[in-house]
Amino acid sequence: MAELLNLEGVWAGYGDAVVLEDISFSLDAGGSLALLGRNGMGKTTLLSTLMGATRFKSGRMSFEGRDLVVVPAHRRAHLGLGWVPQERDIFPSLTVDENLTVVARPGSWTVKRAYEMFPRLEERRDNMGNQLSGGEQQMLALARALVLNPKLLLLDEPLEGLAPLIVQDLLRIIGRMVDSGDMAIILVEQHAHQILPLTRHALVLERGRVVYSGESETLRADHGQLDKWLGVGAH
Repeated sequence: MAELLNLEGVWAGYGDAVVLEDISFSLDAGGSLALLGRNGMGKTTLLSTLMGATRFKSGRMSFEGRDLVVVPAHRRAHLGLGWVPQERDIFPSLTVDENLTVVARPGSWTVKRAYEMFPRLEERRDNMGNQLSGGEQQMLALARALVLNPKLLLLDEPLEGLAPLIVQDLLRIIGRMVDSGDMAIILVEQHAHQILPLTRHALVLERGRVVYSGESETLRADHGQLDKWLGVGAH
């Protein structure tokens, strides 16, 4: 597969504070990456840097061979970057259907296909965003990102705070998204055992630096390193 995203020696942070130090990795079109690390290690900052929401210090970032650093934050979605932040950011005063149709862009992911992926949302298509449960809001946030037809989808802890049954539903859906190869996916999560089986590659951050970059299956089998980097619940 052709390379989609490439970072070389990236340093970034907020104001004068440096959070990411010398980050380098690449991701192919249709690829999948588990982005792991304890709280405060730079995972969300890395996604924010890709979306242009941090202060870029130095290094190189390219997307489809284009210099991403010079692209304004508000233009990056048009390049093909989709982002589902922890806050979800759905429109609470719009219906489920309106949340999807207002942002939908041409491509293989139509509103109809999103409903097929999330039948629970179709059942609630006339409900307002603020009438949905937390799990349903997360499904809507995911579906809304899909109908934008991104080339790269960034998911920031989509399982956080959800009931176990909803977590299992979302894991199945994310697995199907990865298998489809329609887009590349970077998935941030603290619990490695939940997402390493779904992704092909993994990146572990510790204090803003890469301490592991390689195949997900290799990391999954290394319980000692998982304990060292991620602690309780890693396996």
